[in-house]
Amino acid sequence: MLCFYLRFKVCVSETKNKKADKNRQNDGVLFNVDIVQKCREELKAIRETNPDLKPTLAIIQAGEDDGLLEVNKKMAGQIGLNVMQICLPRQCTEDEVIDEILRLNEDSRVHGIFLHLPQSFLSRSVRNAIKPQKDVDGVSDLNVGRVVLGDQRDGFASPVAGAVLEMLARHDSPLIGKMAVLVGVEGPLKATIQCLLQNNGMMVQTCQWSSKHLQKQIMDSDVVILLETDHKSFPPTWIRPGVAVINLSSALMEGVGPLSAALRMQHVVRSSRRWIQEQQYQPWRLRPLKLQPLSPVPSDIEISRAQTPKPISQLAQEIGLLPEELEAYGNTKAKVHLSLLNRLQHQPNGKYVLVAGITPTPLGEGKSTVTTGLVQALSAHLKLNSFACLRQPSQGPTFGVKGVFLCFNLHLTGDIHAITAANNLVAAAIDARILHEATQSDKAMYRRLVPSVNGVRCFSPIQMARLQRLGINKSDPSDLTPEEVRAFVRLDLDPEKVTWQRVVDTNDRFLRKITVGQANTEKGHARQTQFDIAVASEIMAILALTDGLADMRARLGRMVVGSNRNGQPITADDLGVTGALAVLMKDAIKPTLMQTLEGTPVFVHAGPFANIAHGNSSVLADKLALKLVGEEGFVVTEAGFGADIGMEKFFNIKCRTSGLKPDVVVLVATVRALKMHGGGPNVTAGVPLPKEYINENLQLVADGCSNLKKQIQIAHLFGVPVVVALNVFKTDTQAEIELVCRIAEASGASAAVQCHHWSRGGRGSVELAQAVKKVASQKNNFQFLYNLQDSIVEKIRTIAQKVYGADDIELSPEAQAKIDYYNQQGFGALPICMAKTHLSLSHMPEKKGVPTGFILPIRDIRASIGAGFIYPLVGTMSTMPGLPTRPCFYDIDLDPVTEEIKGLF
Repeated sequence: MLCFYLRFKVCVSETKNKKADKNRQNDGVLFNVDIVQKCREELKAIRETNPDLKPTLAIIQAGEDDGLLEVNKKMAGQIGLNVMQICLPRQCTEDEVIDEILRLNEDSRVHGIFLHLPQSFLSRSVRNAIKPQKDVDGVSDLNVGRVVLGDQRDGFASPVAGAVLEMLARHDSPLIGKMAVLVGVEGPLKATIQCLLQNNGMMVQTCQWSSKHLQKQIMDSDVVILLETDHKSFPPTWIRPGVAVINLSSALMEGVGPLSAALRMQHVVRSSRRWIQEQQYQPWRLRPLKLQPLSPVPSDIEISRAQTPKPISQLAQEIGLLPEELEAYGNTKAKVHLSLLNRLQHQPNGKYVLVAGITPTPLGEGKSTVTTGLVQALSAHLKLNSFACLRQPSQGPTFGVKGVFLCFNLHLTGDIHAITAANNLVAAAIDARILHEATQSDKAMYRRLVPSVNGVRCFSPIQMARLQRLGINKSDPSDLTPEEVRAFVRLDLDPEKVTWQRVVDTNDRFLRKITVGQANTEKGHARQTQFDIAVASEIMAILALTDGLADMRARLGRMVVGSNRNGQPITADDLGVTGALAVLMKDAIKPTLMQTLEGTPVFVHAGPFANIAHGNSSVLADKLALKLVGEEGFVVTEAGFGADIGMEKFFNIKCRTSGLKPDVVVLVATVRALKMHGGGPNVTAGVPLPKEYINENLQLVADGCSNLKKQIQIAHLFGVPVVVALNVFKTDTQAEIELVCRIAEASGASAAVQCHHWSRGGRGSVELAQAVKKVASQKNNFQFLYNLQDSIVEKIRTIAQKVYGADDIELSPEAQAKIDYYNQQGFGALPICMAKTHLSLSHMPEKKGVPTGFILPIRDIRASIGAGFIYPLVGTMSTMPGLPTRPCFYDIDLDPVTEEIKGLF
């Protein structure tokens, strides 16, 4: 006789039912014990690799219901789970319930959400607000749909429905062919029970309590499953002998209640296991976009507009990013959270490829396009995971000489604007502090710096840090002596020794020298200063070199903004501005995910200039990408300008900071640049190329390969193999191409291949990708060029002689004085970042090829203490470009109807 009750309302025979009741209780306990034991074993296995994990079930209820909580707590305790109870007011609104659900959705500690609410609260909006993976009660449309389709691998069925099926299935009588009726059961529970019973061979009818066919349907059924409402029931005489009656009206009585609680806990354990699996490295499921090359090749903008990019969320999913790790900026770009590094901390890195170049013409030789073509070839054509990591271009040259490329240069996700705001906040703080110290007494300054708030005076955390640096170990503002107050409030910045400049991301030559403080309100405290281009800010260099928020904040605090009248350095920490800078930069620290034309992933992050800074994209972007591509994948990053500048700084500064080791260098060359180094006429942006660059000239090419050979030798100084990528232009002849490849390999390149990515996309770089794959698999002997403990002078000399080919260096008196000062301050062990022209291996832009017999003049030496390097100035370096006679903004416009940008390359 089948007879399982949660609450028994029907009695066929009092004696039989007493005996059956006892059997039922025993069966229910056995069912629960079996499920609990399985859950324990599964949870134990999970904790072997994740000992800190304690899965939690969150119960949302309207009003208090300690009975339900106790049942779930008891069951959770037996298994080893947590239960979180959220008691909302009985009269709470739907929005309040949804808000609580959304909060729990984002709580990584919670692996299951159970809505113990009146039926009137369980609207579709409420049910579907739960993330399906946390919907352990199976009430969302997605989870119900999975039950209907018979696919529960990634979802959950209602534990109440599961308990009903479990009780029926464990009875001796087979279920196939039996008739069941659902009375008063509605919503997701009705659909789930009906599908589960039908999937097990039963026939199922449903009816309402008000149905005129209710008696007949009950009397014709072998199983009656009912949900009482408004005290509705039916006479016992309607039940035929042997019929199973399951009442779902109370979740606390014996039978279905405890069993469903056990199944709910089982779902929580499984949800936590799935969560753990999601945290692991996921194989890529990249679907490249098709690219149809055309001849003649259209303009870049025509090619771009002919391609429809994937939604960025789709690309993120394809490469194994979790939804919570993505912060979308529109449909085609997104920030990626640094939490990814923690999630994949045990994942081995992929191969690390650097794209550098020979000494370029003013037009550039296509390192960025080679980088893009290479990753497209690796991912879209060789089916190898690969990531490109590029610098964010400055907006200044965009409207100057470079022009706009795919809106990539315009704003992007606002990182450069954040740097501008942070940099100029420091500048404003400097001038304000100089003014206030000059016009206020110690007592007045102290009163304003440490004000009384609600009758209480206290130091802020950053002020406490300053007191500690001063050796003042006091925390009560009233305890400081007048001498200590003076030391605390007086930075005594010397206006003549302020080294921090304001920045703007626009080429504006008239900001190269300005006067500030001319208004009457500044009380005569005017001084001369200047603007730099935004990407020249030390904050940009910090962004490119930092490894996380804490490190970035510390680096920002160490930035030296000038000296006091005693010659001591003053930092951003001393100004008290560090925390505010970190807040301004908190989003900029996340790399931006974009895609190539063939739908392969790209990180765009940071963009320090290579001639006045270290010229590489961020350490963080590289580290994220190296984890995402997997052990057999490739990360291709680019160093600015020629290998003598960008590559040298990549090795000596970036790799030293990151701890990463490159596997291969791709050295980009063009026939055009080689002809220039072989003695060809000057190349000028905006002016047609002379005929020597259009017609075949093997002698110019051969002579110019001296520069290529030198750059290969520079890479070999660091123990890294080289693959030469000849970026082919339509004016290059086959004889010229073959000559370059032959000379490159004879000069020590592991391979030299021609690249046609500009005209053919990734398919035009397959040969390069194959060469990179082969060479990267070979072990190399990467090493730094100098030891940090070498003197500043020796480090500069090593770079000048071994990389540039100089006979020696010459220090100006000012440079020597700075070296002495930096040694005195303890900065002597920092790496060197040479600020030099990119147009020659020497300091003389007009000297092409491989200049020799020169002395490298060091005009001045400065320090970026926050970024962590010292930068000698070789010759005169401008940190603020100017606009040419005909800037590119003449050609840039917006279509007000389509919102398309005109004048793009």
